[in-house]
Amino acid sequence: QVQLVESGGGLVQAGDSLRLSCAASGGTLNNYATGWFRQAPGKERDFVATMNWNSDEKNYADSVKGRFTISRNNAKTTVYLQMNSLKPEDTAVYYCALGPKWGQARSDRGSFGSWGQGTQVTVSS
Repeated sequence: QVQLVESGGGLVQAGDSLRLSCAASGGTLNNYATGWFRQAPGKERDFVATMNWNSDEKNYADSVKGRFTISRNNAKTTVYLQMNSLKPEDTAVYYCALGPKWGQARSDRGSFGSWGQGTQVTVSS
């Protein structure tokens, strides 16, 4: 079974950039939908960005569109989230998610069955 491990979080200032990584162990991400969600304190886990099994369809939350980019390496072992022009409201724990094989870039949390442990992103003003 594929396990997901996130890294790359940290404390940054507003306007800075960060790149989150999600490494797969015990398998690859080949032909699986993948995505990123985030959860701020006291709030639900929300959709950020997802990618379909073939990486040719990408879906972004309105709040991050134009600032964040989801991508995957050629070996299909790591998913990235490049975050630019960060804002204090981007502060949250970011989770990597694995969707179904041949899956689409859906925005609902229920479409994703496997999750990483999360990485904290804090943006100061």
